[in-house]
Amino acid sequence: MRLENKKVIALVEDDFEDLELWYPVLRLQEEGAIVHLVGKEAKKKYIGKYGVPAESDYAFHDIKTDDYDAILVPGGWAPDKLRRYPEVLQFVKEMDETKKPIGQICHAGWVLISANILQGKKVTSTPGIKDDMTNAGATWYDEAVIVDGHIISSRRPPDLPPYVKEFADILAGN
Repeated sequence: MRLENKKVIALVEDDFEDLELWYPVLRLQEEGAIVHLVGKEAKKKYIGKYGVPAESDYAFHDIKTDDYDAILVPGGWAPDKLRRYPEVLQFVKEMDETKKPIGQICHAGWVLISANILQGKKVTSTPGIKDDMTNAGATWYDEAVIVDGHIISSRRPPDLPPYVKEFADILAGN
């Protein structure tokens, strides 16, 4: 239980990529982390791209990043919605300023772009937003997972095992 007492925010909004939300949540919980699903509204059922539901534990206004050790941004179409919430951008900026782990996969890079934290960073994402990532000042790689300090990025669902392992290792302090 190397992640015991670690608290993680997992952002949620409709049209999240089902595996990109649930695989990291379940893996981190297996290692002892407390993972809270956080959306615009508390106790709301959000529906993934393939119909898998996720009920938020808290609303954005209910939490403070000081109370958490890391944040996860799932892919799918949810990031295009998530990046429109000032609270989400503030969470990502605060996590970046304090060098807490930020996990992003697939289209989740849009949230980091909108938070303006990618200048000079090494990242990956779905190839569909490669240009967006590079235009935000990042160097993009076509690899399963890229770690640049506290930012852990990945491309797509088949890359989930190495992505979540790297995220958990960094969260554990390894």
